[in-house]
Amino acid sequence: MCPTGTSFQTVSTSNLRSAFQVLDVDGDGKISYDDLRAFYGGFSGPETSSEDVIGSMISVADSNKNGYVEYEEFEKVLNGRKKNGKIGVMEDAFRVMDKDGDGKVGHEDLKSYLNWAGFEACDEDVKAMIRLGGGDENGGVTFEGLLKILAV
Repeated sequence: MCPTGTSFQTVSTSNLRSAFQVLDVDGDGKISYDDLRAFYGGFSGPETSSEDVIGSMISVADSNKNGYVEYEEFEKVLNGRKKNGKIGVMEDAFRVMDKDGDGKVGHEDLKSYLNWAGFEACDEDVKAMIRLGGGDENGGVTFEGLLKILAV
């Protein structure tokens, strides 16, 4: 349920599970090369969606070397990023969504992402999500705020 009362399918299990499901574009329970290419291709130029960059992302997280990132591997990478200094996948996705690079996902950034992901959200829904994430309508929401939104 979206904060404005609009029916909106989301997952409420955890921030990480929600983030995983966002990146698992085809919904098969694992993040593949094609999932990442589809995700990043919707937001950025060729530098982020290049074969080498996406291949590197998969290889960093794919501990069992089967060519996919399962949830447990995804969780391990994100939980371990603070310990070893690696940038988490959701932080990378946040940077892609933050088109102007100001460290916040603004109204247009979030609305563009939602539309790309197949969710129809009116301006009021997007404003409510930004408020839910601790942001304001003018400034947008930080990375931590985006995780709050995804956890709804």
